[in-house]
Amino acid sequence: MVRNLNHDTFLVIRYVKRRLTVLIDIDGKHEWRDCIDVPGVRLPRGYYFGTSSVTGDLSDNHDIISLKLYQLTVERTPEEEKRDREVFLPVVDNLKLPGMEAPLEPMSGLALFLIVFFSLVAIVFAIVIGVIVYNKWQEQSRKHFY
Repeated sequence: MVRNLNHDTFLVIRYVKRRLTVLIDIDGKHEWRDCIDVPGVRLPRGYYFGTSSVTGDLSDNHDIISLKLYQLTVERTPEEEKRDREVFLPVVDNLKLPGMEAPLEPMSGLALFLIVFFSLVAIVFAIVIGVIVYNKWQEQSRKHFY
C-alpha cells in the first residue's frame, strides 16, 4: 500500500486508557483511516519507544522523516493507577498471544507406563540388533585372515 507513492505517508499510534489505536494516511489527503483498534491493552511503565525503517529486504526503502511523541495527561482513579503499576509484561485482555499457551495437562499413569514400556522395548531391541551386527562383523573379519 505504501510503495512508490509520490507523497508522504503518515502513521499515528495512540495508547489511551488501555486502548491501542493505529491510524494511517496513505492517500496524501490528510484524512486518517483506521488501521487497528485494540481495547484492553496493558503496557508496562518505564520502557522506551523505538522505530526502525529496516525491512530486511533491499527492495524496500523506507525513511522515517520525523517522530513526534506526546505524553497525554489522563485522570485516573486510584484503582486504575494501582493496576497500571502492577503490569510487568505487555498484555492484551481476552487475546491469546503466541507462546503464552495454557500449560499442558499432566499425563495419566497409563500413558506414562506405556511410554516407558515401549521405550524400554525399543532400547532392548536396538541392543539386540547391535549385538547381532557386531557378531556378524567379527565373524566376517575372522574369515579374511584364513
